[in-house]
Amino acid sequence: MCTGKCSRFVGLALLPMAFIAIIANLLLMFPNGETKWTDHITLQVWLMAGLGGAGLFMLCPSCNAIRAGGKGCCGEGCCGNRCRMLRSTISSIFGALGSFYCVAVAGTAMSDGPLCNRNNETGKLSDWGYHFKEMENHYLFNQSLWDTCIQPPNIVLWHIVLFSMLLGLGILEFVLCAIQLINSLFGIMCGDCRKKGNNDA
Repeated sequence: MCTGKCSRFVGLALLPMAFIAIIANLLLMFPNGETKWTDHITLQVWLMAGLGGAGLFMLCPSCNAIRAGGKGCCGEGCCGNRCRMLRSTISSIFGALGSFYCVAVAGTAMSDGPLCNRNNETGKLSDWGYHFKEMENHYLFNQSLWDTCIQPPNIVLWHIVLFSMLLGLGILEFVLCAIQLINSLFGIMCGDCRKKGNNDA
């Protein structure tokens, strides 16, 4: 595959992933789809790994990769499109850092579990905390533990699904940024293998 076509493919793949990560992070700010729980959101949600690292931060490498897959930077066939490949190389490094940040935050969130309210010994709902961190058995593999959290409703499933999405998206984005980094380096050294008449393909 030509370096230009590969860049375009990577850029077009990163773009929807960035928007999905933004949506997932925004949904995490409203547990169970309700606004009344916004005072009880995990630290990892406030770190905005999906909104920033895997989302807005990924738009730059995505757009640069798409542009690197287009026509030459100074006209058709100029320098084998090396100028745009150079910009794509730099932005891919920042994109990889953003996706790594998302993976680290989402992985920590999955390990710690959600911030929730549980029944304490007196039976009153006044015990907010990261209760799954205190347990010996990991909550991800024991669904019976999910009933420990009473409020917000369905918070464990909400937490797992959305942070799993962010974790998966972060890994995929990191891999794609690494591919684009290598691809753009080849593009800088060797130019775009496409003929002048096919530069916009």
